Amino acid sequence: MPKAFEGHTLQDEKQIAVILNRLKRANGQLSGVVRMLEEGRDCETIVTQMAAVSKAINTAAFTMISSSLKECMSDPDTDVDEVSARLQKLFLSLA
Repeated sequence: MPKAFEGHTLQDEKQIAVILNRLKRANGQLSGVVRMLEEGRDCETIVTQMAAVSKAINTAAFTMISSSLKECMSDPDTDVDEVSARLQKLFLSLA
């Protein structure tokens, strides 16, 4: 009997590094947005930077989901249908 999907912890060190790097970059961009707002910069510039932060965070989340899917699917004891459904729900939460 396949095991139920439990909270998955990403194991791929390379993907973890990629995700962390992207999140650290987004954190820096967000600090820049706060600073621009405090300095009274124009709305277009601020919103453009906000969009960049949002894209960076979403890309990190998509990378985490796809990496988790790969790891879970390679485990022969995993309930593939349950994993697929739960990760799809996570994916759709980003849309």
